[in-house]
Amino acid sequence: MNAPPRSFHVKSFGCQMNAYDGTRMAEMLEAEGMTATDEATQADLVVLNTCHIRERAAEKVYSDIGRLKRADGTTPMIAVAGCVAQAEGAEIPRRAPTVDIVVGPQAYHRLPAMVAAVTAGARAIDTDMPALSKFAQLPVRRRQGPSAFLTVQEGCDKFCTYCVVPYTRGAEISRPWGQVMDEARALVDAGAREITLLGQNVNAWTGTDGRGLAGGLDGLIAELDRLPGLERIRYTTSHPNDMTQGLIDAHRDVGKLMPFLHLPVQAGSDRILKAMNRSHTRDSYLQILDRVRAARPDIAISGDFIVGFPGETDADFAATLDLVAQVGHAQAYSFKYSPRPGTPAATLDGAVPESVMDERLHALQALIWEQATAFNAATVGRRTRILIERDGRKPGQRIGKSPWLQSVHLDTNAPIGAMLDVEIVSAGPNSVGGVALSG
Repeated sequence: MNAPPRSFHVKSFGCQMNAYDGTRMAEMLEAEGMTATDEATQADLVVLNTCHIRERAAEKVYSDIGRLKRADGTTPMIAVAGCVAQAEGAEIPRRAPTVDIVVGPQAYHRLPAMVAAVTAGARAIDTDMPALSKFAQLPVRRRQGPSAFLTVQEGCDKFCTYCVVPYTRGAEISRPWGQVMDEARALVDAGAREITLLGQNVNAWTGTDGRGLAGGLDGLIAELDRLPGLERIRYTTSHPNDMTQGLIDAHRDVGKLMPFLHLPVQAGSDRILKAMNRSHTRDSYLQILDRVRAARPDIAISGDFIVGFPGETDADFAATLDLVAQVGHAQAYSFKYSPRPGTPAATLDGAVPESVMDERLHALQALIWEQATAFNAATVGRRTRILIERDGRKPGQRIGKSPWLQSVHLDTNAPIGAMLDVEIVSAGPNSVGGVALSG
């Protein structure tokens, strides 16, 4: 029998879905009477909430486990959660005997019971994938900053050849309408002014409202628009295949829906898109953006890109640069291809040399940086409202978010969580400067 843990530390890696899951695990542990600590080595329980999206992700987890050894040779109770836990399962404690708990992303609602089992002297492993049962068992949201994540959809049915999500998060499934709205109300009651709806393919969400009518994400957003106290709505990450006209129209019609769209394309070459098993083509993707911009001309576009996918030629990469040039991004994420274990792409021939991938990534990021700088510069002189989210680096400085997801730094005594009218007066590639028009 071990002493029950009194303190904990949760370290989350990877996507916003993991950030949401990490927050929810922390809330569960707090509900059990434990206290959060910022120092992993001082905690009685450490939860490593892992991401499996990159190559060697598992090896990095084992390195993190090794660093948890204290000066006196002891270790805290260690739980490995998330997608690496799902993929590796019982292999984790075989390789790292100091690990006490392995829990997958669909089973973390059982974490308190697993901690109790370890306290009683057992080791606990749970990588079951029940259909969303975890959400009904999570504690009510009682404390929240001005901006909150809310998972509405999990899993993926797209099976892109480079991606592990269908294997670690399971099939696409949507949380019920009522459950989502209940959590949204709780988040607003707890202090949230902005909610970002999350999903691996968030725009694949479907549900039935209180009147028994089936609908998609646009209907859910319209309902959230009527929620008192909620000022802003965002959603991520979207798939081009699920970008319905209803959702596009919501960007025109729903006042609280912010003018920002993260819509990954991954490549500009149809040949590479086909090899990736993406369901869109270059032209169909651009046509979607044309419709979005017709609905909301000031919308900021963000995307994801992979360079060096197996078989990518200079001509294929040139097509990606050309697509980026046509789109004009406010921001974008770009990565060198790395094989994910167990995915079809990991067995493909035509590996691109590392040096070539480095050159292509540098060229792509230079173009994205140029576009982000130009987008921010174009907003100088614009008057808008921002949501104050945190203190800045300088005394008296606050950082807020514009409707276009820009970080806005300015001098103000407005409290965290305030909505503030500002004028954007300066711009760089990563943020803009503002002056308060009131407050």
